[in-house]
Amino acid sequence: MRHAVKGRKLGRTTSHREALFRNQLQSLMDHERIITTLPKAKELRPLAERVITRGKQGTVHARRWALRWLLRRDLVKKLFDDIAPRFSERPGGYLRIVKLGPRQGDGAEMAVIEMVDRVAPAAGEKADKESAAKGGKPAKGAGAKGTRGGATGKAGKAGKGDSPGKPEKAAKGDDEESEKKPARAAKAAKAKVAKPGSKPAPDGGKGGARGKQKPDTKRPTSQQRPGGGRKPSGPQKTG
Repeated sequence: MRHAVKGRKLGRTTSHREALFRNQLQSLMDHERIITTLPKAKELRPLAERVITRGKQGTVHARRWALRWLLRRDLVKKLFDDIAPRFSERPGGYLRIVKLGPRQGDGAEMAVIEMVDRVAPAAGEKADKESAAKGGKPAKGAGAKGTRGGATGKAGKAGKGDSPGKPEKAAKGDDEESEKKPARAAKAAKAKVAKPGSKPAPDGGKGGARGKQKPDTKRPTSQQRPGGGRKPSGPQKTG
């Protein structure tokens, strides 16, 4: 006979399997619904129902026992103050398992394990909770009157084209341009004035590097005598 082999090992050692159940219990008490494989869900349900039964006792010993599995004081507080009182009239059967079919990757049988009195949140509330958890803004159109998608949104669209920052930028640019014009004119007049001792530039008297002319230091090809004529190459014979 197969003695002392109750439960599934799930391909894990004892410590690894207990750590898995602790993580799943924390997620289950936090969200009241998780998706996992069918064998894990079947092994988790008896343990989770035992934890909820301890929560109905409300003693200090029960809180310490639950803390060994949940490991978080806020979850223990939620278990004893919120979840357990809802099941005060129910003797057991706090969770349900719903099969989802095989997983696409490896074909493992998937299932949902959730509390039987769990109320599915509305679409708007769910979006608000997700955005609040991420630290963002509430969903568009959320709330009683949908102020983001209503009159407030229209007013925002109407005033979108004429933003107050653009005229200020334009005025600032005009001021800078008016300040730069006299400086440019003075710089141009200064450049036109030729320096003393410099030759006039060929392009109309403009100063600067282009107006300067270097003296012609190129040596002439033929040396000419002061009186004219070519210098004799050798001594001349006289009669």
